[in-house]
Amino acid sequence: MASVEVILRDKIDGLGAEADVVKVRRGYARNFLLPKGKAYEATKGNLRHVSHLEEVRAKREAQELADAENAAAKIKKLRLSTELAIGQGGKAFGSVTTADIAEMIKEKTKIELDRHQLVIDGPIKTTGRFDIDVKLHPDVPCAITINVKAADQDEEEGEEEEA
Repeated sequence: MASVEVILRDKIDGLGAEADVVKVRRGYARNFLLPKGKAYEATKGNLRHVSHLEEVRAKREAQELADAENAAAKIKKLRLSTELAIGQGGKAFGSVTTADIAEMIKEKTKIELDRHQLVIDGPIKTTGRFDIDVKLHPDVPCAITINVKAADQDEEEGEEEEA
């Protein structure tokens, strides 16, 4: 298959960032990257202007790192707590998922996280304290602790028996 070299204008997941010279298939360049303005053809004239794109890239990366550090500071201070309905045999009714945790973080800090940024092995179906890693930026480590408590089912059952 024929391939061509292009200079990326924007960050494209799985391909590269600004100012990267990458080889892509001719059809991908001709039908997507060039018409959408996401890349330039890698001609001699365009290769001279790569330094400007590298400056833009450096500014964007510095801003992303600063934003991630600020968000990490807010998230590390945060203490989340939630309740989980537990039956008589100790079996949970439902679970706490990454989407639930992302929603709790959004309510408390106004930081919108994608559920894929939260790293847990599976849904939380037991009570206790759980440390959850948060992927904000590759250079910024962050974790949050969530405390899962059992919901008070006994009080509700006692009220139903009296009625």
